Amino acid sequence: MAAPTAELSLEAADRRFDGAPPEETIAWAAEQFGEGLVLASSFNDCVLIDLVARTAPQVTVAFLDTQYHFAETLEYVEQVRARYGLRLEILRPLIAPDDLWQTDTDGCCAARKVEPLGRALRNRTAWMSGLRRSESETRASAPVVSWDSRWQAVKINPIVAWTDEQIEAYKRERELPEHPLTALGYRSIGCWPCTRPTSDDEDARAGRWSGSGKLECGLHLAAS
Repeated sequence: MAAPTAELSLEAADRRFDGAPPEETIAWAAEQFGEGLVLASSFNDCVLIDLVARTAPQVTVAFLDTQYHFAETLEYVEQVRARYGLRLEILRPLIAPDDLWQTDTDGCCAARKVEPLGRALRNRTAWMSGLRRSESETRASAPVVSWDSRWQAVKINPIVAWTDEQIEAYKRERELPEHPLTALGYRSIGCWPCTRPTSDDEDARAGRWSGSGKLECGLHLAAS
């Protein structure tokens, strides 16, 4: 797919929805892209899933099962799936479990997250994520709407401007189920070998690949 032309001004859409209620962004995305839209969720929580379920319940939710998720995450996926009756698409790696995470975390993420997301986005024109600016310095300038050159698709981050306080307030208001590990200090939850709890004075994602210098799994990186 070629990058959008003037008929679909992503810069204008980004300006329009930056600061707007997420429901407006989601409704626009669903109308604009229809069946070409997918939500990629890590099931760290279900805030964006709840927003999408209320606004555009027909949207498919993709979960990348890396084979190294905590058992609590897999249980939470099923809990959320049952609550919302999700159109859930589960994508698994094309390789068996191994020890690559011990020697090459980038290679492990490439095989277990990046490649499966590529399959989730095949024949799709847009994807949504729950990425937020407050999560880390690498995400501080993330747009609401942009052209994702890596995946040759439009990327939409409906809750990108929400703070941790807004997330928590929404969870309380909507009485959302919590991931079981949240109460144990896990604020950003990935694979069990590469995730630790964090303290309040750390970025939410400081517990991911701790001490390695690695900040992103690769899903949200631009094409090189």
